[in-house]
Amino acid sequence: MGRQDCYAQAADSLAVHLVRCGIGIVYGGAGRGLMGRLADTALAAGGEVIGVMPRPMVDREIAHQGLSELHIVGSMHERKALMGELSDAFIAMPGGFGTFEEFCEVLTWSQLGIQNKPCGLLNVSGYYDPLLRLFDDAVAEGFLKPENRALVIASDSVEALVKACRGDG
Repeated sequence: MGRQDCYAQAADSLAVHLVRCGIGIVYGGAGRGLMGRLADTALAAGGEVIGVMPRPMVDREIAHQGLSELHIVGSMHERKALMGELSDAFIAMPGGFGTFEEFCEVLTWSQLGIQNKPCGLLNVSGYYDPLLRLFDDAVAEGFLKPENRALVIASDSVEALVKACRGDG
């Protein structure tokens, strides 16, 4: 959940806002952590929440038990492919290695033209500022084209981020 309450509050805000906008949630399917909290809040608000989890993780009893749907797949590769298929956009909350890896993978899919779906970072309390600086440095050093850097949508506002991911602003 992170050390600061603001992360859990942001998960609640994002969940409620998505439900109010009629947007369903697709995520990794865990019943704990920040995304488990987001799922619980969205479900309590009447939203649709779909989980996608590899069998070994389900077997370790970390799958959320109350989702609208839970797709059980064989591997992390299958998980990411199915999540990509089921999603219209991607928003990353603050997280760790898995979050970074999954976000950068969907971002790379956009860069390569494999998909054309918005990729957003909910930058709670500046959590993603170092990553955004790294992306800017990659442009400055010639490792990343400015138009590919522009694929990253970032905001500390749930409403502004969802609006931008929908193409409304």
